[in-house]
Amino acid sequence: MNAMVKVWDPLVRLFHWSLAGLFLANFFTDEGELVHRGFGYAILILIAVRFVWGWVGTRHARFADWVPGPRRVRDYLRQRLAGRSRRQLGHNPAAAVMILALLVGVLLVGVTGWLQTTDRFFGEGWLEELHEVLAYGVLGLVVLHVLAAVGESVHYGENLVASMIHGRKRALGQDAAAGEKTAPIAASQLNGPIARQE
Repeated sequence: MNAMVKVWDPLVRLFHWSLAGLFLANFFTDEGELVHRGFGYAILILIAVRFVWGWVGTRHARFADWVPGPRRVRDYLRQRLAGRSRRQLGHNPAAAVMILALLVGVLLVGVTGWLQTTDRFFGEGWLEELHEVLAYGVLGLVVLHVLAAVGESVHYGENLVASMIHGRKRALGQDAAAGEKTAPIAASQLNGPIARQE
């Protein structure tokens, strides 16, 4: 039986599913409605909490654990395309880039929505259009994120969606027993400018 280890803490999991639910729910509410604004403010609060938790939270929640540098992303993608990528407990470099893009994108959607409630920008058509374009752009990223999670789950034989529910993943030491192909990581991959990942 494969050993399981705790990776995602309760706050990370609650943030993930709450953000997903609120963001998608707002597509079914009318802009300007109280509930739409309420969901938007809740999303901004979630983003703020996640950024704080990224500095003071548990190991795999911290940005220092998973935010990669450009070289590390490039090396990972090359290895992934060659079928030699290494499974990781936290976010892999490509997933980290996607998550950062989602966080920034959702933040911009929330800020542009809030600006429309201010006297300075109330009724500005260009801001309404920007808000909508950003929202659909983030929705596109969400679709890619889900497809990537499914693809990685199949590739590594591990249900990544379930891991974001119960917080556990298969221990790295079990890879060989599970028949996974692994390869040594280049030194450049381990020495990213910002952080090191398992």
